[in-house]
Amino acid sequence: MLNQHDLSLNSTKDNSFSPAFFSLLLGAFILSFAAIFTRLSENELGPAATSFNRFYIATIVLFIWEGIQYGIGDPSKPNEVIKLKDWSILLLSAILGTTASVFWAWSLTQTSVANSNLLHNLTPIFATLCGWLFFRQSFDYRFLLGMGLAIIGAATISFGDFQEAADSLVGDCLALLSAVFYALNYLVREHLRSKFSATTILVWYCLFCGCFTFLLTLTTERQLFPTSWQTWLAVICLGVLCQIIGQGLLIHNLKQFSSGFVTLFMLLEPLLTALFAWAIFAQKLTPLNWVAFFLVLAGIYLAKQSNDSEKLADDESYLE
Repeated sequence: MLNQHDLSLNSTKDNSFSPAFFSLLLGAFILSFAAIFTRLSENELGPAATSFNRFYIATIVLFIWEGIQYGIGDPSKPNEVIKLKDWSILLLSAILGTTASVFWAWSLTQTSVANSNLLHNLTPIFATLCGWLFFRQSFDYRFLLGMGLAIIGAATISFGDFQEAADSLVGDCLALLSAVFYALNYLVREHLRSKFSATTILVWYCLFCGCFTFLLTLTTERQLFPTSWQTWLAVICLGVLCQIIGQGLLIHNLKQFSSGFVTLFMLLEPLLTALFAWAIFAQKLTPLNWVAFFLVLAGIYLAKQSNDSEKLADDESYLE
């Protein structure tokens, strides 16, 4: 006889390609453009100013959206109370996120996009390790094997470009540090998501990050806002597409999936970037690239089959 836990687990496995899973794919697809928009913005602005514009634009749009929902009296919007402890956790998330964002934007000025993307996308390693060390999360062999396959695939995609700029040590270290802070931030977000909606988390996160990057820009850079329409377009896309929609989809799914599994989708970004270059710019893809694509997708699928990728229906004590 199957008990309730077994039925819940079987239901999860039978729903491998659920809407939530596809929304994670969409979030990863949108975020794959972040490095391109950031590099375009940094043709005129510095790393801190690029991050500031990304966050303040996202904050304005989110507050307008919240105002619209409040004005129409949306019955589906939960009544959330933010306590003092919650404010401190939201602030911690903003500090971690600001550090990760600025380090990553800075790394793009010191190394190639391929190097920066590859090292920045090692986030799932640190998310899994920190989850195990600090939050007593466990991961079975299928999840770890799937993560390993996906990382090997992502590394293979960018290996040639990585060798071409292997002397960019400072930029590479910054990108790696951004992955560490990004992983810590997703663990904090996972905790917040058990209590608040994705929109609430994003609103205050973007507001706090906007304040931090504003002060950082004033003290380290000369230009705060773009002057060309190309740069305006780049930072608007960063704020609306990448920060609100892309990040919003990932945060929303932290209610169902673990932070280790959600960050694993970041490994799709080098794959998607290479596919865009093949489809748009007719750049050649080698047989090794196609093998790498298969490894990334197979790794994510294998990790999805793990008992540790999703929070089961009977884990209410964790979700509430």
